[in-house]
Amino acid sequence: MKRIAVGLLVCWALVQARAAEPRWLTDMATAQAQARAEKKMLLMDFTGSDWCGWCIKFDKEVLSSPEFKEYAATNLVLVVVDFPHNKPQSSALKEANHVLGQKYKVDGYPTFVVLDKNGKEIGRQVGYISGGPKAFIEELEKFKSKG
Repeated sequence: MKRIAVGLLVCWALVQARAAEPRWLTDMATAQAQARAEKKMLLMDFTGSDWCGWCIKFDKEVLSSPEFKEYAATNLVLVVVDFPHNKPQSSALKEANHVLGQKYKVDGYPTFVVLDKNGKEIGRQVGYISGGPKAFIEELEKFKSKG
């Protein structure tokens, strides 16, 4: 009986942790509608996820951290705009990402563009910044005060 209770507790904890896991969207229209409905900022991550060393480093050090995930769950709608060399993408997604890259004048990776709930750009972070999740969250909070 004790084993069953422990097993159920572990399963519950895993479900809770998974529920808090932020979801990276690829459809901008869906993300904007969600940001409006939830009154959250929208964070676009322009990345070369399988070739850009700084993008990979930032993902490991910041975006995958528990601190960032917790912050994102309550403050952000996340959109990944990926320009991979080897990961397969549909033609439609490649085109949508290309259009977003042009619209937001992205010419380096990683670039993070922050929009308010109404779709207005309120901040931008170009390139890797040191300081881990704390420094990035502080930067996002500065943008939030503009929104």
